[in-house]
Amino acid sequence: MEFFKKTLDPVIALAAIAILDIFMFLIVGAWTVGGGETMMTGLMAQAVLGDDLERIPFWNIVFKPDAGYWKIYISLGMLFGAFVGAVASKEFYLRVPRRLSEWVLITIGGLLMGVGIRLAFVCNVSTFFGLTPEMNLGGYLAISGILAGAWVGSLIYKKILES
Repeated sequence: MEFFKKTLDPVIALAAIAILDIFMFLIVGAWTVGGGETMMTGLMAQAVLGDDLERIPFWNIVFKPDAGYWKIYISLGMLFGAFVGAVASKEFYLRVPRRLSEWVLITIGGLLMGVGIRLAFVCNVSTFFGLTPEMNLGGYLAISGILAGAWVGSLIYKKILES
């Protein structure tokens, strides 16, 4: 597993990503709106709410829960691949927040990321690997927002941890 311990040459890594991105686009088309995660959320809500979920327009009209939705498996594959890479490089560990303030920040940050994905109507992964290589202005605006949000969020997180 020495492969996972070395840093790849950025030129080779980016060339591989670009080639794989071309094949992904040719095979499945554009990758948008965090669909896999949204569908998993819908399936969990359906398990809890049952038929009452149909009263919510988003889940009834826009995004009906369907376990066969292919983007679920792309998202689970990315999660599994990241897990295998972290374990293989011996860099995997679980960290559980110890203070309530950390849990609050994590929850607010996650909700803001979800709202941002819906407002931008793109997935952060598709922004980097889909829109940006196409020289799409929306991709660059989304990346600017992601970077600004990460910077502001880290400042807030640091400020709260220091108090």
